[in-house]
Amino acid sequence: MGLIGWLDDQQRRHRWAGLPLAVVYKMVDDQATYLAAMITYYGFISLFPLLLLLVTILGFALSGNPDLQAAVVDSALRDFPIIGDQIEANIHSLNGSTTALVVGIVGSLYGALGVGVAAQNAMNKIWAVPRAERPAVHGIYGRSFALLVVLGLSVAATTALAALSTATGTFGTALRGAAVVVSLLINTGLVLFAYRVLTADIPPLRRLWPGAVTAALLWQVLQSIGTYLVEHQLRGTTATYGLFGIVLGLLSWLYLAALILVLSAEINVVWVRKLYPRSLLAPFPDDRSLTNADRKAYAAYAETERQKDHQTVDTEFEPPTPRSATKDA
Repeated sequence: MGLIGWLDDQQRRHRWAGLPLAVVYKMVDDQATYLAAMITYYGFISLFPLLLLLVTILGFALSGNPDLQAAVVDSALRDFPIIGDQIEANIHSLNGSTTALVVGIVGSLYGALGVGVAAQNAMNKIWAVPRAERPAVHGIYGRSFALLVVLGLSVAATTALAALSTATGTFGTALRGAAVVVSLLINTGLVLFAYRVLTADIPPLRRLWPGAVTAALLWQVLQSIGTYLVEHQLRGTTATYGLFGIVLGLLSWLYLAALILVLSAEINVVWVRKLYPRSLLAPFPDDRSLTNADRKAYAAYAETERQKDHQTVDTEFEPPTPRSATKDA
C-alpha cells in the first residue's frame, strides 16, 4: 500500500500520533493563525492608548508632589526603554491632560473589547457554533467586558508571580516553586473561565482540562521568557533600540499568547468531540479515504455557516472507497 498508506494506517491505530495530527488539521481547517492574528491586532491597538493613559495618570499624580516624583524616578520604571527615558528627563514637567485621559480610556476600552469580540469569534468558529446560535451584539460586548475585568486581575497576579519565580538571591527555591504552582493554578482557572464566557455552546468545564492545562503551562513559559527579557535585555537600552524592541516584542508576545488560547481550544474540541483519527491526506480535496472523524469535522464546518434558527444544513458524502471503508470498520 506504499509509504503514505502505511503512515496513514499507523496514525489511525495509535492515539499518540492520531490526536496531534487531528489538532494540526483542525487548526488548518479553522485558519487558526488568522484567528490569532485578529486577536493580536486588537490587543496591540489597546496597548498604546493604555500607555497614554498611564502617562496621563502619572501627570495628575506627580503634579506638585516632589516626593512622589523622586520615588518614580528611583523605581523600576526608569529602567524601561522609551518610558524610562521620558520619565527621567521630564519628570518635573509631566502634567495631566483631560483630553489625553479621555482618549486613553476610550482607546484602551475599544481595543480591549475588540480583543473579546475577536476571541469570541475564534472560539465559536473552533467549536463550530452556528451563527444563528451566537449571542447578539449586546451579549457579545457584555461577555467581552466580563472577560476584560477578570483578565486584567489575572494578568497582574500571574505577571507578579512570574517575576517572583525568576528572581534570584533574596528568594529561595521553595518560594519560587510555590509561585510557579500558584501561577499555574490561576492561569488554568482563567482559561476555563475564558472558554466558558467566550463560547456560546461548550461541554461542562470538567471536560476542558486538557486544553486548559496546556494553555496554563505554555502561558507560564511565555510570561517567564517575557519577564527575563525585560529584566536582562530591555532595561537600559537606548530609545531607538527600545522602540523597535518594544514594538516587535509586543507583537510577538501578543501573537503567541493568542495562539496559545486558540491552540488549547483546538485540543479541547478534538478531544471532546472525538475528531480523531483523521485521514493523513485529508487536506487534499480529492482524498476519499475519509474517517468518521473527517466526516464529523466537515459536517460541522458546514453547520457553522447556518444563519437562521429555522434554517437546516445537510451534508452528504459519497460512499468511501473499499479500502477506507475497511479501515473505518
